[in-house]
Amino acid sequence: MTDELAISSITPDFSTAVPDGDDRERRICNTCGFVDYVNPKIVAGSVVTDKDGKVLLCRRAIEPRKGFWTLPAGFMEENETVEQAAQREAKEEACADIRIQQMLAVYSVPRISQVQIMFRARLESSIDSGPESLEVGMFDWKDIPWSELAFPTVIWALTHYAATRHLQAFPPFTNPPGTEKITR
Repeated sequence: MTDELAISSITPDFSTAVPDGDDRERRICNTCGFVDYVNPKIVAGSVVTDKDGKVLLCRRAIEPRKGFWTLPAGFMEENETVEQAAQREAKEEACADIRIQQMLAVYSVPRISQVQIMFRARLESSIDSGPESLEVGMFDWKDIPWSELAFPTVIWALTHYAATRHLQAFPPFTNPPGTEKITR
């Protein structure tokens, strides 16, 4: 038996149908009836500031939006907390150690099936470009390259950070009104 034949003989055969008790189409294994639920991805990230109030931004080295600036953020991995994911992403993208302060916002991005959880965090180390960043930098508020930011959620998080930067505690934000249709 060739490798290709062996793989195809163990690969399940799926079809699309509405499972009993459900209200939408799902992929269902034709052999055993397993329902393959596809759920949104969780993104964890942070608005990271230093002792002078400068904001950490990373210029993306990967698609989507390669060459644009973003906050350190990315997909959660299994077996980590959302806080650990935000810390790991800061380390991967900016070689930065950060201390999570508190949750800033939870954004829903249904067009791309994401939930983005953003934190306020303090920079605890030096920074350098990680493999997913062309460059990294600490920006004074007036120097943030607003027209070169990668995603609407980056703008939202920075705006929400600005509204709370002098507060010790506040309720987390959600999507700004009127942002139901995200274009990027």
